[in-house]
Parts: sequence; C-alpha cells; structure tokens
Amino acid sequence: MKIAYFDCFAGISGDMTLGALIGAGADPQKIREDLAGLGVGGYRIEVGKKMTGPIEATDVRVLLDDRHHSHDRRLHDILEMIGGANFSGRAKQTAERIFRRLAEAEGRVHGRSPEEVHFHEVGAVDAIVDIVGAALCLEMFGWPKVISSPMPTFHGFAEGAHGVFPLPAPATAEILRGVPWKKLDIEGELVTPTGAAIIAEIASGFGGLPAMTVETIGYGAGKSDFGIPNALRVMIGQEAGGEKSQDVTVIETNIDDLNPQFYETAMERLFAAGALDVFLSPIQMKKNRPGTLLSVICDPGKAETMSDIVLAETSTFGVRISRWERICLDRRWEEVETEFGTIRIKIGERGGRVITVSPEYEECKRAAAAHGVPLRRVHESALNVYRAGKGTV
Repeated sequence: MKIAYFDCFAGISGDMTLGALIGAGADPQKIREDLAGLGVGGYRIEVGKKMTGPIEATDVRVLLDDRHHSHDRRLHDILEMIGGANFSGRAKQTAERIFRRLAEAEGRVHGRSPEEVHFHEVGAVDAIVDIVGAALCLEMFGWPKVISSPMPTFHGFAEGAHGVFPLPAPATAEILRGVPWKKLDIEGELVTPTGAAIIAEIASGFGGLPAMTVETIGYGAGKSDFGIPNALRVMIGQEAGGEKSQDVTVIETNIDDLNPQFYETAMERLFAAGALDVFLSPIQMKKNRPGTLLSVICDPGKAETMSDIVLAETSTFGVRISRWERICLDRRWEEVETEFGTIRIKIGERGGRVITVSPEYEECKRAAAAHGVPLRRVHESALNVYRAGKGTV
C-alpha cells in the first residue's frame, strides 16, 4: 500500500502542503491546468526553491495580478465553483470536505451556521488554490494512505479579518479537536486553519513515521522565520512488510419505514464525509415486512461521523458497529492516449503483478459526451490502448 507521511515538525499551512507535494513529485503544470477549470482568474502560481535554515524547500506562491478583485465567498459559492470544475469526483469531494471543515469551525467560533460564514482569508484565491491543489496532488500519487505526525505547539497572537486572536487561531483549535499535539512552543502561527483543515481531512491517523520504504521526499517552504527550518516534509513510498490487510469499521442498520427517495441524500452525505463504500441490501424483517439493510464501510476514525449521518438522515433508532479487516490490491494510475483524448487507468497489483485494470469512469464519461459516442466505446478504447502497450491483462 502506498503511504504519504506528513512530517509537520514546523507545522502545516496550505502553501506548505502544496509545496511539499510538488517537491515529492506532483506536476505543477498539471495542477495549473486543472485549477484553470475553477473559473477563478486574476492570479498566477509561481513554483520555486528557497532555503529555510539548511534545507532547500519548494516555495509555492499565488500572486494576484491587476485584474483580480477580492471577493467575500460563502460556502455554497466555493462548493458550486468546485462542483463545476473539470476534474475527478474524488478530488472534488476531498476539496469540498476540507472547505466544509473550515466553514463548520468558523461557524462554531463566531456563532453562525456554516452557510452564513464569510470566508475572508480562507476564501481567498490562494486558499482555494492550496486546498484544491492538494487534492489534485494526492490524486496524482494514486490516493496514498496519509499518516501525519502530531501537531507542534505554538503560542502568541495574530491579526485577521475579525481582529486580534490568540494562537492557535480559534478555527484551527476547533478543527484539530482530537488530534495529538507535541511540545515545541514556538511564538508564531505554525499551523493555519487551512493547513489544519487539509490534514484533518486527509489523514487517517497521527503518530510517528510508519514502517515504509520511502521513494520520494518533498519539503514545502513556509513564509515566516521562526528560528527553525520552516518547512513541511512529505515522504511518499510503500508500506513496509507488504501488509495485506487493513482495519475498517462497518456500520449497519435495518430500516423498513423510510421514504426510498431519502436514501440518495443519505448516501451522498456519507460518501462526501469519506465513506469507503455505502450500499443497500433487501432484507425480510419481523412480521414479514420487507426492509433495507444500509451498510457503510469507513476508516475506524470516521465511525462517529458516519453514525451521526445515518441517524440524522434515516428513520433508524440505532446502528450496529463492527470492526472488520479487508484486503486490497495495491493501486496506481497510468495515462493512455486514445482517439478520444487522455484517459487515466487505475491499475490493481498484488506482489508486483497486475491483477486488474480499470479506466477512470468520470474521464470516460466526459470524453464520451465530448465526442458524442457511447461510454462503452471510450472505455474499450482505453483498455485496448493499455493492453497494446502492456500486454493482455
């Protein structure tokens, strides 16, 4: 299994995340091209190098030009922007969930609903670029399992759109509830709300460096001088020992009195919150009533969130929670050039041997619509090109 370890020895911010992932091998030009689909103009992304202490790090800067006009954006504005972009569903959902975390945290701090929050700094162009760019980078790496170090402690005061506030910023503290901290106690903002929201969403756990074979390392430069190297280190590689199974939580409930139309909203919310899978099964309940078994598979750390959604969106009075193990193929991506354009292929391997290949559905769907051909024709074309270059799978 591929792993990305976020070593937050000097904290994390949005630009540090994007810089570290680019330094580890993500393609900055592809990021620029995909971000262009958001419809946000008046800026450019500069990617360079800078020294932070004795370490050379990747420095990402979002520079506004004279055509840019600042906007106060609300959550629905940003979600609408992301939803209309031309990149994969998983990248969209990841970016959307990060922004939801920010809105919910800001809402709790200021006594408002998430929909009422004006994003100010976190809604600025650079934060949109950082958050969506981070999701796009993770997709380039094949969606590795993300593990993070604990967050370093820091103190002091900072000034923002709402005035002077203590550090960690109130929104940062809200987002990182339940996340472990380690003592460093630097004066200055080491962890920003944007950085906190990114790592809280993408990390499946927090702790020390896991057993892994490191393949690439990237350092993302921060913008301040704290007297220590101000960078985020990301190490990407393969989990050591060839682990074949992973723990997952399964949440289930039997339902016989819910309007069938409501299942769609429940499933959408569960997937948006990070469910690995959600499915419905017909069952026969007591008194011979036909019913539905709702099953949700998720990472163990998301069990409470998933349970809350099921209880809120369905008519059930309770859920069953069990811990399972699952075995997954190692996954990676390759691109093939077809007569309908570039299509990404998801490749499943075990023990270094290709077991299955699958063209990315959303890309096939877009190409089919653009060329006016059946979806299956694009799908078959992508498979044929891959097989011609790699051999039959």
